[in-house]
Amino acid sequence: MTITHHLDDATLMSFAAGALPAALSAVAAAHVDLCARCRREMAALERVGEALMAALPAAAMDRAMPSPPGLAGESPARQGVGEMPDPEVPRPIVRLVPGGLDAVGWRWLGPGVWDHPLPLAGAGKLRLLRVAPGRSVPEHGHGGAELTLVLRGSFHDETGRYLRGDVAELDETMAHQPATDPGPDCICLVASEKPEQFSGLIARQWQRWRGF
Repeated sequence: MTITHHLDDATLMSFAAGALPAALSAVAAAHVDLCARCRREMAALERVGEALMAALPAAAMDRAMPSPPGLAGESPARQGVGEMPDPEVPRPIVRLVPGGLDAVGWRWLGPGVWDHPLPLAGAGKLRLLRVAPGRSVPEHGHGGAELTLVLRGSFHDETGRYLRGDVAELDETMAHQPATDPGPDCICLVASEKPEQFSGLIARQWQRWRGF
C-alpha cells in the first residue's frame, strides 16, 4: 500500500496535542494507523512534547495538555491494538465496525450511494460512506473541516486521486465533486465538523432528508 495523501502538518500537530474534535480525531487516528510516514511524524511530535513537559515545573504539569480524545477513553492512535477482525478496518475504529466492512448495515441515500453513521460522542459527525464505481457525489462545499479516509476502492476529485490509506483534507474554502473509479465500491471513513453545503436544489433536499 502506497499512501500519497497525508494529514496536513497542522492537523497532525493538533491531533498529537489532543486538540482535534472527536470525529476528526478518529479519522486522523485511523490514517496514522495505516500510514508509516505519519506514525514517524507522530513519534517525533510526541518526543518534542515529552521534552517540553519535562521542562515544565511540577505545578504546570498538572495543567498540561489533555490526552487526545479517544473512542473509549484512550488515545485513538493506540485503540484496538490486538483487535483486527477485518484487515481493512483500522485498529482505532475496530470497535465501531465490529463485524468488518462487509457486515455494515448500510443506509441508502441515492442511486449507488449509501452511508452508515458511527456512534461517537463529541463534536462533529463520523460515518462510513459507500459509493458504487463510476458514481459521483454532488458538488459541495464545507461549513468546517472534513477528513475523508479511503478504506476500500478509490476516488478522484479536483485535488487528486485517493486510494486506500489516503486522506483528503478539506475546509470551508474548498468545494469539490468526488467521483469513484472503476473497481470495487469505494468505502470511506468521513468526519465532518459541520454540515456540507450543497449547491443544487435536489442535493440540498437530499441532505435535509438524510440529516447531518
